[in-house]
Amino acid sequence: MSSSAVDVDLVGNVILVAFCFDRQEGRRGKPSADRWRPNSMQKMLTIISNVLRGSARSNGAQVVSEAASLVVASRSYADFTPEATFDIKKVDLHRLEEGPPLTATLTREEGLKYYRTMQTIRRMELKADQLYKQKIIRGFCHLYDGQEACAVGIEGGITLSDHLITAYRAHGYTLTRGGTVREIMAELTGRRGGIAKGKGGSMHMYTKNFYGGNGIVGAQVPLGAGVALACKYLGNDQLCVSLYGDGAANQGQIFETYNMSSLWKLPIIFICENNQYAMGTSVERSAASTEYYKRGDYIPGIRVDGMDVLCVREATKFAAAHCRSGKGPILMELQTYRYHGHSMSDPGVSYRTREEIQEVRSKSDPISMLKDRMLSNNMASIEELKEIDIAVRKEIEDAAQFATTDPEPPLDDLCSHIFANDQPFEVRGATPWTKLTSTS
Repeated sequence: MSSSAVDVDLVGNVILVAFCFDRQEGRRGKPSADRWRPNSMQKMLTIISNVLRGSARSNGAQVVSEAASLVVASRSYADFTPEATFDIKKVDLHRLEEGPPLTATLTREEGLKYYRTMQTIRRMELKADQLYKQKIIRGFCHLYDGQEACAVGIEGGITLSDHLITAYRAHGYTLTRGGTVREIMAELTGRRGGIAKGKGGSMHMYTKNFYGGNGIVGAQVPLGAGVALACKYLGNDQLCVSLYGDGAANQGQIFETYNMSSLWKLPIIFICENNQYAMGTSVERSAASTEYYKRGDYIPGIRVDGMDVLCVREATKFAAAHCRSGKGPILMELQTYRYHGHSMSDPGVSYRTREEIQEVRSKSDPISMLKDRMLSNNMASIEELKEIDIAVRKEIEDAAQFATTDPEPPLDDLCSHIFANDQPFEVRGATPWTKLTSTS
């Protein structure tokens, strides 16, 4: 084959690659119209020029080699889509004229961050399940797998300077609020390196602006109103997210909190994570009204797809803007689903079928939904997401190793941290002659 014939083939290949790049560069969630942009044309001409210069100084074999390199190099121009816009499910409204937008824009950086965080929560909870069955984790343990889009989406709609309080299914929120996997796993096994020094366990974890992790059903909701009252008193433009489940939604103290928060126009977002079952009782059997977003009556409410991280994020942004504008509280119901039972003592299949759980996994899994969006819009590659999966698994395994080898807290630490910034003082032990020291 002559050198000129090779050149013609190479130029054709390069034009094809450049054209594909031009189309790829224009994608933003949906295919854009086929059109040439000046910057794409300039890149294409540069590639063609390099090919022709190479053929002028080389023989045919060398040209083929260089052309192959140039075609591979040209593919690097067809970079991942940096940003895409997606249609999201319309929310149901209560006492509102308008709701969150029907589209959500996702950057590649955000997508990768959300994916990694949700995978970390999922893998962390599966490891907790394993350690519990090995009797390394003891006591109450409520797992969050299946509901990852709620925690990650809420965090995407507020800031870390805002405040959050939840019930006992708190591992995911501990992570999104700034805790580490090592600290969470070590707390689950009751070790000194735990986030609460090994004294809180599964239900009592805390970080800055995160107030747990509360074991009494519904009791965290009025505490959240107290945090919101502090925000309003200080005038710091912050708010509090107060979470509870569909089972706790029937608690009287929640309705009392609605009343006070509305009277005082507190900057609080009430969020009901409706995972369809109050322990082992379905919402249809436990609640006369399953429209939890309307439970506030005089408080505006929205019902959101809690399995879609983008739906949750946009709804949270909307709710946060409502609170910061001085309009008072707002109520969100997130329709979600837990894959495990209520707690590790609940097998989770005596009141629902395995087929039901599998159907939710196959049709509505929050991680799969985000993954499919990113792959179908060229925001990431399968290999890249696999690398994240491998890194997450390693992080979980390292944390589990730490959680099983870190020492338990000594008896001398039993009474420490009762008060903050206080002088050490004596605490009576189990008998009058047993004395312990409390330090801050």
